[in-house]
Amino acid sequence: MRAKVIGSAAGGGVPQWNCRYDFSRRAREGDPAVAARTQTSLAVSADGTDWLLLDASPDIRQQVAANMELWPAATGAPRSTPIAAIVITSAEVDHVAGLLSLRERQAFNLYATEQTLATLEANAIFSVLDPVLVKRIPLPLDSPVEIMGPDGPLGLTVQAYAVAGKVALYLEGEAADGDFASDDGTIGVRVSSGEKVIHYVPGCAHIDDQLRARIDGAQCLFFDGTVYTDTELLDAGVGSKTGRRMGHQPMSGADGSIAGLAATPLGRRIFLHINNTNPVLAADSSARAAVGSAGWEVAHDGMEIVL
Repeated sequence: MRAKVIGSAAGGGVPQWNCRYDFSRRAREGDPAVAARTQTSLAVSADGTDWLLLDASPDIRQQVAANMELWPAATGAPRSTPIAAIVITSAEVDHVAGLLSLRERQAFNLYATEQTLATLEANAIFSVLDPVLVKRIPLPLDSPVEIMGPDGPLGLTVQAYAVAGKVALYLEGEAADGDFASDDGTIGVRVSSGEKVIHYVPGCAHIDDQLRARIDGAQCLFFDGTVYTDTELLDAGVGSKTGRRMGHQPMSGADGSIAGLAATPLGRRIFLHINNTNPVLAADSSARAAVGSAGWEVAHDGMEIVL
């Protein structure tokens, strides 16, 4: 099983278009210590030919162009794609906006929770995905699902499970200053091919014993690394919300994700969905060194895992 990070940043990417904070500035200026990153998505394949995407970021066109595994086949139909299926982990713009770039009458299967599918159904713009070609398939929680493409099974099984999250920002409405919900359809996914297992959890508000039990023993975990400290957006002067208010547990601290998963047996543990304020973006930072010392890696665009 191959897993390729085609995007590793949180919303806005690195550099973010309207941001001159340190890491966006350094990436824009070509500093080799701060690599540019597109918004988070993971491509997984059991055979290296047919691919499952986990989330469809707004940068999907750029991501397909940058990864030849996702190019149309050199032989065959004039229009084709190796992207056979997509699993969406929440209704956040960062996870669904890329679907609009896949509207060219191309067949693939779309999997998401009933709640996320209902959100897409309620927004008429997503009807550009022809339902005759793009089948929307409900993804139940806690039940293994064999992933199918238009031409048959991909050799991958996905099991979705609820994680603590929040209502998508554009759905908060009058509740924008209240507590975020934990049952809005945000999911993590276990992807397996035979005995090979990875977990993909790009958004998580807090870690509990149930989550630890789910990921125990996985050969690879891709986990929410949005912020290093809970207050970093406020400290940087670029935002008014904490990481937890945005639905993301910080990496560091006694109650952060590094500490929270320290005793959980795992193979590789990799942070992705990195916000443009997070100091781990800089390879020369003390935060990057601390993460590495704790046994974690920081994902970058193009990173590949082979199990």
